[in-house]
Amino acid sequence: MITRYMGILLLVVMTTTPLHAEVVSETITYEHNGQVLEGFLAYNDSIPGKRPGVLVVHEWWGLNDYVRMRVRQLAGLGYVAFAVDMYGKGKVTTHPKQAAEWMNSINQNVSLWQERATAGLKILLGHARVDGARIAAIGYCFGGATVQQLAYGGANLRCVVSFHGQPIAPSQAQIPRVKAKILMCHGAADPFVKTDALNQYTASMNVSGLDWQMISYGGAKHSFTNPGADKIGIPALSYNQTADQRSWLHMRMFFDEIF
Repeated sequence: MITRYMGILLLVVMTTTPLHAEVVSETITYEHNGQVLEGFLAYNDSIPGKRPGVLVVHEWWGLNDYVRMRVRQLAGLGYVAFAVDMYGKGKVTTHPKQAAEWMNSINQNVSLWQERATAGLKILLGHARVDGARIAAIGYCFGGATVQQLAYGGANLRCVVSFHGQPIAPSQAQIPRVKAKILMCHGAADPFVKTDALNQYTASMNVSGLDWQMISYGGAKHSFTNPGADKIGIPALSYNQTADQRSWLHMRMFFDEIF
């Protein structure tokens, strides 16, 4: 009798516990306006059913290993995460001049900026494991500004999170389109964001009626989440482990509230 019971118990365990569960990833090639793009998607294959999706937008360097690491981290938390390619297949650099050239080719045209990000969002929404009613977007530096623009363009997002992205307030015409709640994770010592610009942003957001918040991390410079920031040789860029860990935790708390 005991042997029979143990056999049944073993069968139950085997049928309810995944024998193979891990974060799986894939590179996805897609196109926007004739430009071939290459995004990166990851999810945990042990989680059944649909789950929230998170769009991830890279820094001005392009879709590199750093942003892939963030995508895998999000997958490990149970989300389906997709890194959008804002520049084009193979366009990755460590040279600031080249990065600035690629970034400016996108952000000087707001319509193109929003449309390029939306092209990646469509890839995420089309994935079989994604719950299209529960979508977030996060971004780093250039990517942080990008997710703000995506929200201001009226994308169907529950929330956006900007990590050391330039704060951008929506225009009066854009405000009614915004569906997303906004979290700004800002380095208080970021020399790229001047005090006057920050004050103007705060004043504009306070009268916008939008659901927004900004958390400033003392002593944190630009790119404070990227462990490789100090290797670039630009004094304004510096990794800050404490700010990195705290901002990631604040993002997770924000997601828990919304999802």
